[in-house]
Amino acid sequence: MSGIVAYTGSSEAAEILIEGLSRLEYRGYDSVGIAVLGPSGKIVRKRCSDKSRRLRDLLQDGVPPGNTAIGHTRWATHGRPSNENAHPHTSCDGKIAVVHNGIIENYRDLKEDLIEKGHKFTSETDTEVIAHLMEDMLKKTSDLREALALTKKKLVGSYAIALISADHPGEIVAAIKNSPLIIGISDEGNFIVSDLPAILPYTKKVIFLEDGDTAHLTPDKLKIYEESGSKIERKIETISWSPLLAEKQGYKHFMLKEIFEQQRAVQETLMGRLQVEKGQVVFENFKPDPEKIKNIKRIVLIGCGTAYHACLVGKFLIEDFIKIPCEADIASEFRYRKPLINKETFVIAISQSGETADTLAALREAAALGAYTGAICNVIDSSLAREADEIIYTHAGPEISIASTKVFTSQLTALYLLMLRLGNITGSIKPEEAIKISEELIRLPLKIKQILDSQQDRIEEISKKHFKQKNFLFLGRNINYPIALEGALKLKETSYIHAEGSPAGELKHGPIALVDSELPVVIISTEGCVYDKVASTIEEVLTREGRVILLATQGDERVLQFTEDIIWIPPTLELFTPLLNVVPLQLLSYHIARLLGCDIDQPRNLTKAVTVE
Repeated sequence: MSGIVAYTGSSEAAEILIEGLSRLEYRGYDSVGIAVLGPSGKIVRKRCSDKSRRLRDLLQDGVPPGNTAIGHTRWATHGRPSNENAHPHTSCDGKIAVVHNGIIENYRDLKEDLIEKGHKFTSETDTEVIAHLMEDMLKKTSDLREALALTKKKLVGSYAIALISADHPGEIVAAIKNSPLIIGISDEGNFIVSDLPAILPYTKKVIFLEDGDTAHLTPDKLKIYEESGSKIERKIETISWSPLLAEKQGYKHFMLKEIFEQQRAVQETLMGRLQVEKGQVVFENFKPDPEKIKNIKRIVLIGCGTAYHACLVGKFLIEDFIKIPCEADIASEFRYRKPLINKETFVIAISQSGETADTLAALREAAALGAYTGAICNVIDSSLAREADEIIYTHAGPEISIASTKVFTSQLTALYLLMLRLGNITGSIKPEEAIKISEELIRLPLKIKQILDSQQDRIEEISKKHFKQKNFLFLGRNINYPIALEGALKLKETSYIHAEGSPAGELKHGPIALVDSELPVVIISTEGCVYDKVASTIEEVLTREGRVILLATQGDERVLQFTEDIIWIPPTLELFTPLLNVVPLQLLSYHIARLLGCDIDQPRNLTKAVTVE
């Protein structure tokens, strides 16, 4: 989604902002801008509907020095991408500059009232009303933070706001409602950002603002006020991520780097939690009352996009091993079907960022209906992590590419651990079986490395044969049906090729009409309980001259009769095949997109964290 970077301190602010904004490029955006309060006492803006390298060019023609500034990368919601609609926006007198993530739902009414009072608007955005409201409020109080508190009372919607005033040098004020902001603390000054990578080179000391908070920053001080207006102390966290994790480190794209980081990401998710010799799992945060778990009658997993596909895999795991009815639900639809939820329901939300608006809304709906709630999330102290009763962190590190890879495999790993933990509590998984599962689970990182080391060239060659095709079909069955969906999603996201994922058993019920000599059909055919059924599906595709690409278990010579386009997967227990099978599908999508010359890390129209509905 849109990104915010603000700084006040002893250093030149413009360079810090440009660096920070460039680190938020992975979020996806269509325009960018900064506002600097210079020594002349005036705010100077530079904006463009382009990426930060273009803004850096603009800076060469005369942005004055200054130590206080705000910056923004915009993903359009109100108004087309243009220089005029780019943030920051200013008041009529030019003394206030504001950046904003989220949506002000009542902005039209506010705008009409402000126009009647004589305010002049220069953009089509909802954000600009904030600057004009602040101009009015500063006529009632000379305190910048108090003026923002008064402005907040008029706003309906979601927001993360940061603003500066020419009459208040060295000060930044900020406020949030259902949208994240983080304070960064350093000896050279203080920061406000929407996401951690923007400040990792400067500080690892942060405060995660909570819903309703207002913050007041100067170069050497910060004050936080909760919704009621009372001053409050928030915990200072120390982030363990290295800035190097947000750099490409020689890879051409972040997506490729993150595909190859999956061995480490899965290891990090397992680390310190899995007691292999006992077949037991111990989480640092997920410590439910065993009696509460034993009283659960139903589990609901919710997520969007890739996270929803993780939910589908989780449904198989929980029903197969824990013997509790489990549903996987698309979070954006969950609230609108009047779900039957009660205190005997365990609702678990899955999200990379922990700020996905649809997922947060679904979790809140479940909690309001009395459900026990949990979350699987990658970002520490995100909104989702704070609001759920229980939290499992994936520890995948920052994922920069918009197309999720290492976070997905980390989410699957967390679900395997959750399955084992629930099995430990309920007794549904016998100790000897839990040990067997644990022994194989700990081997998976090396098997991921084996796939990447041995199949990279093969996958690239297969990509060269098929990248010019306009459509792809992905087929999987049983626990690998969700991986067919994920494979199709990755190809759509990165290459803009139309791709469809389907259960292999549904081929005859419609998708087979698509099969001809021009259609590549990617079929997951690793060994498992439906192996013979999938073999029949392969025959059906070949009979209609489809271009078959297979994922098969290493050493399975039976598949050699079908096609030469085979990607080999190390043998494993069937429940773990989704985690291994998705890795080559990610790499296939990457290479096809690369051959097509696509913007792999920042696909058109997409954003990393969808923080509006």
